[in-house]
Amino acid sequence: MGRITTRSPVTRIVFDESGAVTRRRPDTLAVEEPLEIRVAGEPLTVTMRTPGNDIELAAGFLTGEGVIRSGRDFRSAIHCGGPGTGASPGSANGNNTYNVLDVTLAPDVAPAAVDIARNFYTTSSCGVCGTASIEAIEKQSRYDVGADATAVDATLLTGLPDVLRAGQTVFDKTGGLHAAALFDAASGELLVLREDVGRHNAVDKVIGWAVLEDRLPLTGTVLQVSGRASFELVQKAIMAGIPILSAVSAPSSLAVELATASGLTLVGFVRGSSMNVYSRPERVRVAAAVR
Repeated sequence: MGRITTRSPVTRIVFDESGAVTRRRPDTLAVEEPLEIRVAGEPLTVTMRTPGNDIELAAGFLTGEGVIRSGRDFRSAIHCGGPGTGASPGSANGNNTYNVLDVTLAPDVAPAAVDIARNFYTTSSCGVCGTASIEAIEKQSRYDVGADATAVDATLLTGLPDVLRAGQTVFDKTGGLHAAALFDAASGELLVLREDVGRHNAVDKVIGWAVLEDRLPLTGTVLQVSGRASFELVQKAIMAGIPILSAVSAPSSLAVELATASGLTLVGFVRGSSMNVYSRPERVRVAAAVR
């Protein structure tokens, strides 16, 4: 699968009735590499990601940061060379590293502000760690998710994690990637699914797909994620106009607070035939029990 996965030797230890059995074998790993996002040639941020769908990742990131608000704001993007590359543009020893992406925005879009507190090495496990405070990332979305009349059947929600898991082709090989997917709330149709070593990157890629398809705001949709629901994932959903966020694991306290304040429906622990709805539960339709 190219740069998405790589092979590495491992020592596998298995215990059976006779004791420990060890053997050397190759293992498939998910690739993690840095991506520097530039706007008009100016460095904006660096994130660790799984290579692939980089333009979607940049578009989704810029949407979450409030820099762009629609597909028309995003003009183009091109991979180029990073620091220390060779004489040829966009290359290192003659080969493009594909780890630097330069974005061109529409002429009427204000330049992205480089937040010194955030413009540092951003880890894949916490895309928001570089932000000085919650106030610095809690931006005003142009979309009012609280006013979205979308509703979804609870039985439809219970099936989304299985659809998400079935689409995780790289996870099947590595066991090391998060996933996010966008569904139509009425029909349950899968609109787009992306995997990445970082859960926030997977969401950015999904939202970036919508930006490039000029589909914002994402009214009438459900964002399903494979892990927990953090404050940042709730923020990204709000900035894209997604009314319902569903997670297979737990939300954080700040995620619930932000979802409640904004009117987003936040669902957690979607496993088997049960779930917890933490905000705006009236959007989740439940059929009357047969007694």
